[in-house]
Amino acid sequence: MKKHNFSAGPSILSEYTIKNTADAIINFANTGLSLLEVSHRGKEFVAVMDEAQALVKELLDVPEGYHVLYLGGGASLQFCMAPFNLLRTKAGYLDTGTWAANAIKEAKIFGEVEVLASSKEANYTYYPKGYTVPDDLDYFHITTNNTIYGTELRKDPDVNVPLVADMSSDIFSRPVDVSKYDLIYAGAQKNLGPAGATLVIVKESALGHVDRVIPTMLDYRTHIKKGSMFNTPPVLPVFSALQTLRYYKEMGGVKEMEKRDLAKAELLYNAIDASKMFVGTVTDPESRSIMNVTFVMTPEYKELEKDFVDFCAARGIVGIKGHRSVGGFRASLYNALPIESVQALVDAMNEFEKTH
Repeated sequence: MKKHNFSAGPSILSEYTIKNTADAIINFANTGLSLLEVSHRGKEFVAVMDEAQALVKELLDVPEGYHVLYLGGGASLQFCMAPFNLLRTKAGYLDTGTWAANAIKEAKIFGEVEVLASSKEANYTYYPKGYTVPDDLDYFHITTNNTIYGTELRKDPDVNVPLVADMSSDIFSRPVDVSKYDLIYAGAQKNLGPAGATLVIVKESALGHVDRVIPTMLDYRTHIKKGSMFNTPPVLPVFSALQTLRYYKEMGGVKEMEKRDLAKAELLYNAIDASKMFVGTVTDPESRSIMNVTFVMTPEYKELEKDFVDFCAARGIVGIKGHRSVGGFRASLYNALPIESVQALVDAMNEFEKTH
């Protein structure tokens, strides 16, 4: 049975990425060795790293003066690495969900943190608007997409201070004006590759301005100098990321991925809005994520939520159970998910509603 994978992360990967990665695990670059056992300093893998960095620059139109890194530790390590390198006295953060709150907690270790706006009081069911960004901040940090609560900011803010963004779950789903940011980071396990690598895009001129001593491994300059090869990089995730980046380029680039993602999201949101059984959890339509669609059953059908998950599983639809802090359902529509899978979910919703 075909599986329709709506998991939030680790998540669906393109068949192109999976096949090429599987082949390389058997025989990498015709070396007769597995990708899992070759030296990361061998010419074959150095070429992988170089291309994986170059394709990010090409697909996102990264300007001169920026470096692309592949690091370990996930986006969670970036929660402390960013302020370690950038926070001198005070930073501003938006509190838009669990991961933003975790980033705020880590930043407070290094200096003053001003939470400029929050949607916590409404269980993060909207993306904050109408806040002011003070001019005296070392940087302003945003989480562009909130996987748990299904909210997203699909534009690059105009601010007068350095901008930092966690784009873990929506990078490569829209064009980004990288020049507006000093730092962008993203865990790979949603729109790039398997878990284990973190993509970092950092502006070189933003570094070297804090007085504190930064441990070698937590200093972005270390990894810039060594081309993400200071220590052994996450070899397999970087190789898989390269396959995904090649796939994006073949498909027409980020603008084409955005077009497809918008169509998938529209299909599912229209079904939710037309339903008498299902209702979206995001209260502001402009805040709706096109990557993570969160919805629940109306109160009179609440007891049927588990039955619907089982109903979907029997049809090969997996990964739709909502996060425990929200409940209900979450359908993650990452780039690799085909629109046929979204149609399968919509058909299941309609059939289940008719039956009950």
